[in-house]
Amino acid sequence: MTQKYDKEFKLHAVQLALESGKTTSQVARELGVSQKTLYGWMSKYKEDPSAPFVGSGNLRSEAQTIRDLERELRDLREENAILKKAMCIFTNDRK
Repeated sequence: MTQKYDKEFKLHAVQLALESGKTTSQVARELGVSQKTLYGWMSKYKEDPSAPFVGSGNLRSEAQTIRDLERELRDLREENAILKKAMCIFTNDRK
């Protein structure tokens, strides 16, 4: 079974690895996580220090914006198709 760690624990682990002067393997051993896991957390932290561990169904702000815009576009296309069908119905009734 995979252990789940919260954002605060991950940040603490990364800060220890980066600032304590200890090796990454030492920090990982002390915290009871694998070295590979700690390296992964460090990589995510370096990619985006302001929001490194999004997870749990949450998206980074850019990805969330893209998803929202795609949903809005899909809704607008659907509404447009409905309006076109309604327009055809009303114009055929008048003839």
